[in-house]
Amino acid sequence: MSCHSGFVFTDDFTSYRFRDDHPFNQMRVILTKELLEASSALIQDHFITPRHATEEELSLAHSRTYIQAVKQAGQGLLSEEDGMEFGIGTEDTPMFKGMHEASSLLVGSTLSAIEAVMENRVKHALNLGGGLHHGFERKASGFCIYNDGAVGIKYLRKKYDCKVLYVDTDAHHGDGVQWAFYDDPNVCTFSIHETGRYLFPGTGNVNERGLKEGYGYSFNLPIDAFTEDESFLQVYETAMKEIVHYFKPDVIVTQNGADAHFLDPLTHLCSTMKIYERIPALAHELAHQYCDGKWIALGGGGYDIWRVVPRAWAQIWKVMSEGTHFQGPLPKDWLKKWEKESPVPLPENWHDPEDAYNPIPRRKEITEKNEKLLEKSLQLITNQKKYNSL
Repeated sequence: MSCHSGFVFTDDFTSYRFRDDHPFNQMRVILTKELLEASSALIQDHFITPRHATEEELSLAHSRTYIQAVKQAGQGLLSEEDGMEFGIGTEDTPMFKGMHEASSLLVGSTLSAIEAVMENRVKHALNLGGGLHHGFERKASGFCIYNDGAVGIKYLRKKYDCKVLYVDTDAHHGDGVQWAFYDDPNVCTFSIHETGRYLFPGTGNVNERGLKEGYGYSFNLPIDAFTEDESFLQVYETAMKEIVHYFKPDVIVTQNGADAHFLDPLTHLCSTMKIYERIPALAHELAHQYCDGKWIALGGGGYDIWRVVPRAWAQIWKVMSEGTHFQGPLPKDWLKKWEKESPVPLPENWHDPEDAYNPIPRRKEITEKNEKLLEKSLQLITNQKKYNSL
């Protein structure tokens, strides 16, 4: 299915940069954009120019005090001691010059994507500069200063009065977005991630179900470390279909972290490019089935910026705009340009080879644990349906 879609982009996304050796590197957005152009899948007519979010818009999800602290940090006016109160100046989230402007651009880019979809200028929109899901109301966390997903969903609720399904496939739990809507029955959050037993932020348990009126609208699948494609997709697809059918959203927002791949240096999952074809394909399918196509896709994690992120994120756009995925060899022009700069050999094909990593010894045990996790999650949905019908 070919759909009119929009690609939010500016070179200024790279201004969100903590330091040269920091794992969060927005150069991955440039690499993805150029890979798509080299593949003749992205042209000028597709681009949506982003804007900066206003302070009023940022305050939908962040305190004014915190926003002022971020501004001061970016101007060199916030001490390290004062910054710690707000999670700024830590090893994960160091201060950098112009951090408010760079961060508000990422939020504004998500708002630009939302406006394009909700005002029917496009069916779907992709903002790879966004997806910073760890930011809290008054605290930075996990490389995230402002939480563009949380601000964007608040904006959707306030301006368009719609029910929003937020789906997070980052290897890290989408904690900041979940907690922002934990008591809101009009926002359903679903995160599949590596279990917090081994990985930041340590949250995202199955029993995190929501609070007060929002109880029953928070879903988590904390899959086991070293989970592979087949198990990941089995539990994800089954749960995703059930949750969408249960909630019946007006719009779907997806966070598309690309750090569940076996090459990612910060996580312990063992997926390949296979999941990055199916994840957007399912979102595309369900958005048309339930939401008249309204789908906003964001970026997120992904720390192998050369071999993994460009291929994974390019597949989102290919599915979003043409309803299919890339196959075969990568464009030679793209490989020739970037192989000179990459510190690792670049892959030559869209897919990973079948023997890309050593066999996982606990495969059966991991699969069984994930299946039990899925059963528990599905039972919670069943119980909630019964409760809602009373």
